[in-house]
Amino acid sequence: MNARLSLVPATPVRTAEPDPGRNPLIRKLQSLVSLNAADVAALEEISLPPRLLGPRVDLIRGEEGSGDAVMLLEGFACRYKQRQAGQRQIMAYLLPGDLCDVDASYLGRMDHAVGTLASSVVVRIRRQALADLVARHPNIAQALRMARLFEEATTREWVVNLGCRSAMERMAHLFCELLTRFQMVGMAEGDSCPLPLTQADLGDTLGLSNVHVNRTLQELRRQGLVELRGKSLRLLKVRRLQEIGEFNPAYLQPVDGAKGHAAFGLVSGLA
Repeated sequence: MNARLSLVPATPVRTAEPDPGRNPLIRKLQSLVSLNAADVAALEEISLPPRLLGPRVDLIRGEEGSGDAVMLLEGFACRYKQRQAGQRQIMAYLLPGDLCDVDASYLGRMDHAVGTLASSVVVRIRRQALADLVARHPNIAQALRMARLFEEATTREWVVNLGCRSAMERMAHLFCELLTRFQMVGMAEGDSCPLPLTQADLGDTLGLSNVHVNRTLQELRRQGLVELRGKSLRLLKVRRLQEIGEFNPAYLQPVDGAKGHAAFGLVSGLA
């Protein structure tokens, strides 16, 4: 049984002035749409003030509404639902550069919770501030809309993972996806990326028992496909893992010529 994530006060982080080359949100949106200097400056401004949270902290609880969007600058978080009996299902990972629940306030309340899985640096953005940003910067609005489309595509892949793939295939696909997403925001080192998760976290993500997770990890290691050291994952044979998991990164990236296309419109609810 998994204990519910706690909700504790955040601690402000004292950092230097934001560097657009290191800000993961800017990196992510620039990979989708060409941003000008004014766009970058606006994203720098909205990325303050950062706050440091510990692991297992709720950012948004399912029974509560929220007037804020949450941006992750560092760390690892997730969307999850928890049954009354205690079982948890993780439905999505939030990685650095992700901006979540932009439209949550329009629903009145959340139908799921959002919480950290590791120590994380987050920024809360008031809905009106985000609406103003979108209205003044159409490039940012377009990039956020594209990011939403890729999040929806990722959800579809996770459904296929749970419904059709074996344990080995699920884990291979997930690891390839994580590496690709960290590479997109410049936070991977070669074929290595952060993985500050427990086996219970992986089980709640992949629909597997802790024993099955352990056996699958052991098999991946035995075949020389992955290396886990501390809180880091290294893919030793990326192509082979992609083959096992039927992983095609196209659902995470715009097709050739799509970057900067004007047809995507504004973010739903913020126009």
